Amino acid sequence: MSNSERAVGPGRRERLALLAIAGLLALLVLWLRGGLPSQTPLEALARRSPALGEALADGTPTVVEFYADWCESCRAMAPAVEAIERQQRGSLDVVLLNVDNPRWQPELERYAVNGIPHLELFDAAGTNLGHSIGARSASELEALTAALLGGEPLPELAGVGAVSRLDAGGSPAAPASTDPRSHG
Repeated sequence: MSNSERAVGPGRRERLALLAIAGLLALLVLWLRGGLPSQTPLEALARRSPALGEALADGTPTVVEFYADWCESCRAMAPAVEAIERQQRGSLDVVLLNVDNPRWQPELERYAVNGIPHLELFDAAGTNLGHSIGARSASELEALTAALLGGEPLPELAGVGAVSRLDAGGSPAAPASTDPRSHG
């Protein structure tokens, strides 16, 4: 090999050494920072979430949560929702739909979602029994899911109500605001 070939750039051995050093430095940085970031309960739930159509057709009650990653109330509720999903797996479907994903715009409009967290509650036959608007405590979420699982009426909680989307004329009522990203 001539001097001009060596001056062009590092050889194969040098490139491998540089790659090895870069890999070791990346591992060192990960180790110093405590490893890879762990999933939040909200992210874990969303990844495990069944498809909405499948959940509504599989013969089990379903809770659909409209959420956003940036929503403090959604994040605060996530551990309780995750616990319920884990305890009731196979008996209750928990579906998460991110309001920031344009894919869910038809569902946002269908269920008149204008704030989050927003829960839609379905019986085992896929019939919409009502909704829950706003943050819920663990005990409130347990009461809602117990009613769904037991085939009982929804508990009387502020922000929980039966579904009624028709005005006096029989046409769908227009929500005051259809942008849940406004969060208020």
